[in-house]
Amino acid sequence: MLHQYIERHSGRVVTERLFGDRMVRLLYHGVRENSTGLFRLLTSSWSSHILGMVNFDRPILGKKRFLDDCGIDLAECLDPPDRLDTPRKIFERKIRFQECRPMPEEPGAVVSPADARLVVGSFHETSLLFLKEKFFSFEELLGHDKKQWQAAFSGGDFAIFRLTPDKYHYNHTPVAGQVVDCYAIDGDYHSCNPSAVVCVATPYSKNKRVVTVIDTDVPGGTGAGLVAMIEVVALMIGDIVQAYSRQGYDAPKTLERGMFLEKGQPKSLYRPGSSTDILIFQQGRVGFSADLLSNMRRSGVSSRFTQGFGSPLVETDVKVRSLIASAIPCPGNTRQGHSMQGSQSCS
Repeated sequence: MLHQYIERHSGRVVTERLFGDRMVRLLYHGVRENSTGLFRLLTSSWSSHILGMVNFDRPILGKKRFLDDCGIDLAECLDPPDRLDTPRKIFERKIRFQECRPMPEEPGAVVSPADARLVVGSFHETSLLFLKEKFFSFEELLGHDKKQWQAAFSGGDFAIFRLTPDKYHYNHTPVAGQVVDCYAIDGDYHSCNPSAVVCVATPYSKNKRVVTVIDTDVPGGTGAGLVAMIEVVALMIGDIVQAYSRQGYDAPKTLERGMFLEKGQPKSLYRPGSSTDILIFQQGRVGFSADLLSNMRRSGVSSRFTQGFGSPLVETDVKVRSLIASAIPCPGNTRQGHSMQGSQSCS
């Protein structure tokens, strides 16, 4: 079964080579159905760590072929090529993002947090993007005890960014604003392979994840209300390292409440493997880019999400720091700084 996506800059339909696809299908359609105990063990933290070491810490044989197969451009990298001698070092590479991943200058631009494949959706029942609990349970994703954030983002929109193992694995800040909350939620290590996502109900809200809530309605902010960024681990991902840097990758810091984040800067690093970022927006506060919306409903593209969920859902391959949405100002909102209780959605 093919899985295809759309290359954003060219509009070309590309057939994805899904890493470990045979293993994932065996795990989710064989082991899961016949041995629930073994399935739980194989999607545990311990198994994910072991698989990560086996797959990513060995020396690379046939390095040029490996890089070509992954489509990795060494000219983007900050480290000399001879230092990138294991899959882990390649997947945790640093790049010249200011030059290679330019960012729109508009203050209200919302940008992609990663090199990834993207779909967007809405929690609002009247929206054409309505995708209730296909990829995750809304309440579970944010944390069952986080009632204030569940209320703040009710009826809002979301974007899902699927990072494949070959991608650059630093996450960047999608908006500018002040951190009002940051917390980790423990969980499993399900694969982000489209077959696994379709097979397991709401997998993204079952995996280990870090939630960062950013208030962008502050001086110097993007003006898109509250934005939740959820970083989700997956099979063979060892950890999410919070490492925000204001200048390049220099002097990385752990996030704290009250910290102001500049847009487009490195925020965190996934240990290698596939993984997922999710952005959640308040109702009526962003408008997604037109090409991303039209690509999602494009016919003639074979998507496992379309086949699994029964409605057209085609991913677009996007670059980190590229435009994905624009902020919609809240009418009458003239605040020049406020507490998190003052943030609101616009309907």
